[in-house]
Amino acid sequence: MKSFRIEIPQVDIDDLRDRLTRTRWPHEVPGTGWSRGVPLGYLRDLAGYWAGGFDWRAQEAALNELPHFTTEVDGQPIHLLHVRSPEPGAMPLLMTHGWPSSPVEFLKVVSPLTDPRAHGGDPADAFHLVIPSLPGYGFSTPLAGEGWGNLFRVAQAWAEVMTRLGYERYAVHGTDAGTGVAGMLAMLDAARVAGVHLTGTAAAMPLGPPIDPSGLSGVDRERAERFNRFQTDGMGYFHLQATRPQTLAYALTDSPVAQLAWIVEKFHEWTDPAAALPEDAVDRDQLLTNVSVNWFQRAGASSAHATYEGIQAWRAAAAAGGFSGGGDAPAGPPMGVAVFAADNTIRGLMDPAGAFAHWSEYDRGGHFPAMEVPDLFVADVRAFVRPLRQP
Repeated sequence: MKSFRIEIPQVDIDDLRDRLTRTRWPHEVPGTGWSRGVPLGYLRDLAGYWAGGFDWRAQEAALNELPHFTTEVDGQPIHLLHVRSPEPGAMPLLMTHGWPSSPVEFLKVVSPLTDPRAHGGDPADAFHLVIPSLPGYGFSTPLAGEGWGNLFRVAQAWAEVMTRLGYERYAVHGTDAGTGVAGMLAMLDAARVAGVHLTGTAAAMPLGPPIDPSGLSGVDRERAERFNRFQTDGMGYFHLQATRPQTLAYALTDSPVAQLAWIVEKFHEWTDPAAALPEDAVDRDQLLTNVSVNWFQRAGASSAHATYEGIQAWRAAAAAGGFSGGGDAPAGPPMGVAVFAADNTIRGLMDPAGAFAHWSEYDRGGHFPAMEVPDLFVADVRAFVRPLRQP
């Protein structure tokens, strides 16, 4: 483990601003709104703020107030936040983000989770946090070679990271692609994993069959219909990354506006349905900090390659009969799921036997709950882990 500081060269910041001010903007079909992607007027305004109002140095300084580390596992550089609680009895919690994200997603929940006493909570709920960047994301770049989108390989790397940090027992949280890593950790490191808490689970299973909504009602029927619409109309990004990542890489690496649109579209589609615009759901500077990390590290390209690698591994496992088809009672450590307003997860399909130790549903928030509704996120993680703290 080596201590790490984020220090983006000024020439890279100047280059970003120059590229933003020289953007060659496309034409737009009038009156189409968000139906064909990010509207021109919205993106021009956001890009203008990124170039002239957003203060990267201030965000960089805030990030550097947290303890960053890097290590290397099997040739792959791994970046992580390791934030220890002031409470001596704190439980270690390993948190894994998904796409198109980074540890920036969890910034609002770091202090409440590590120091609940300072936030009016019970100090017995404290956590030591370990928040890595997935290979190819954030500062875990570049990819060292093929195979690093294989989530089982990532889970093996995470288990090694926890060993290097000296943790003998820990809880796990995962969202989006991080749910796959979390579930595999529960299998390969079951002796140390106390429990697994998940959000954004439906987005981690985009290749499943459409859901038949005929036997569902209420909010579950709405989720099924939304999931089916996503499969039909919302997976263009996924197919490109899963099949032609290198072709896409040129746009995401050469044009900051392309990288911005690629990410902002998903924050519009996946956040709380009550939010008209992405910044109505999440803090605009936090969103742009995540986009900036992607830009400076050229992670748009490498995370696309990680998606490609992950799908190759998924297809190989499926061909070998590695998937049971779902609906099985979870074995090993206890599992918990939190479903937020924009999520498509249906308990009757994911946990038909009611075998999960914890299940909660909320009428606020979306795919990025730690950014959108940090209060609900923190409370749910605490509630799930509370009965698991003693072996």
